[in-house]
Amino acid sequence: MKLIIASGVVMTFAPFIDWGKFLPNTKTTPAGKQKVVLPKGETANIHTFPVNHAEVVIYPKTEDPVLNKEPFRTWQLIRLPESLGGRPDDVSAFRLYSRVCVHLWCLWNYEATRILGHCPCHASTFDPETGRAFRGPASLQEAPANALPRLDLEADPIGDLWILPPTWDLRRNGIVGYGRYV
Repeated sequence: MKLIIASGVVMTFAPFIDWGKFLPNTKTTPAGKQKVVLPKGETANIHTFPVNHAEVVIYPKTEDPVLNKEPFRTWQLIRLPESLGGRPDDVSAFRLYSRVCVHLWCLWNYEATRILGHCPCHASTFDPETGRAFRGPASLQEAPANALPRLDLEADPIGDLWILPPTWDLRRNGIVGYGRYV
């Protein structure tokens, strides 16, 4: 009975929630090329970013600090360990995945000691090299809903990392909250 009442309340108020404000809108916030800025304000650089380390990045970043806190704008920048190709001075050693878990939209974290992405809600575990779930409920989902969306990166001549404009398509960068084909 409690479940039925709770479902009724949710269904009653769901139409009044502005769900669209949580997703990047390409008309009001174009997803263009953007420099990778770390939480403390410094630029991510291939020469100084530590190997087997991760930081949270906001993309697309706006002038509105409230919008920048939206979970659908948070991405996990990972520099792979040397065992997975984390070579120094090489942009291919970096990955940038959406932090929104493809299972139930919790925010996952990178665990450097275990070299994996881990979602604290239901224990889905992600491969940092591909973004594909290999353990937990997300791994049981059919493709494309078993791999995290990923943004492409490039480095400028001094080594600063830049996020390239994405193609929000399941076969390219993926769709935040849904996934991508690997």
